[in-house]
Amino acid sequence: MALYYRAKAHRDLGRSEDSRHGMQYVADRGGRLAPAAPRRGLAHLARLAGDFPAALATADTLGWDGRQPRVRGHIWWPHGDMHQAAAAYETARTEAEEHGIAGERATSQAQRAFALAFMSPDQAADEIELAEQLLTGLVLRVTSATVRIAALIRDAGTTQDTENRAELLRTEIGLAGVTIAEPILELALCFHHAVVGADDDVTAAISRLRDLTRSGDYADIAHFMADLPHDSPSPAQWLNGEQATRQRWRDLVAARRDHLRTAE
Repeated sequence: MALYYRAKAHRDLGRSEDSRHGMQYVADRGGRLAPAAPRRGLAHLARLAGDFPAALATADTLGWDGRQPRVRGHIWWPHGDMHQAAAAYETARTEAEEHGIAGERATSQAQRAFALAFMSPDQAADEIELAEQLLTGLVLRVTSATVRIAALIRDAGTTQDTENRAELLRTEIGLAGVTIAEPILELALCFHHAVVGADDDVTAAISRLRDLTRSGDYADIAHFMADLPHDSPSPAQWLNGEQATRQRWRDLVAARRDHLRTAE
């Protein structure tokens, strides 16, 4: 058990490769945690490494104990498929309610709000409010950060003091040691910059993403959002190809621009 939690701590500190080795070791040895938690960790780490086929294959072996719906949501949103991601997170939240696990319910709802924030700002507002309600009385630093990042994404392209809010959240994430949330925050900023057409700001955010992550998928997503060419080959393995993933992210940016024009 100690080895599993050490591997999990490595993940939260951004040491993905160390975490992946630790999770694999625990899974291979068997034991009480092996049926679910380490395999869930391996799926998560494969996703962070941009190995989406391996992540999905591992996710398909998980049941409720392995949080299968939430893990699948984590795989779908980087592909820009927010419909599937949001549906998966809703299933995860419902199952958590049925099992009476408040933390999992709040986490799944926060992720649902995050996915919908890219796709539907109006719907996301209600989902964010629900996530905040479900977090009441809980101490879940990563989940709390996810909700605040979702609020930034909801407001992307507007003048809702995005830069200052992001800088404040960046500081708080750093102080809390929740390094796993840092690249997600940068990606949220990339979405905002892509919507307003600030390519130089997207490029700066991509540089920060490369400093924060060893894999290239988050930087790839930022390129997709702004329709920028790659400056080097990407190691990411997308489930249905890079071009389809790029197009979905471009569609999300275009849809947000249309939404903002309609709201004027």
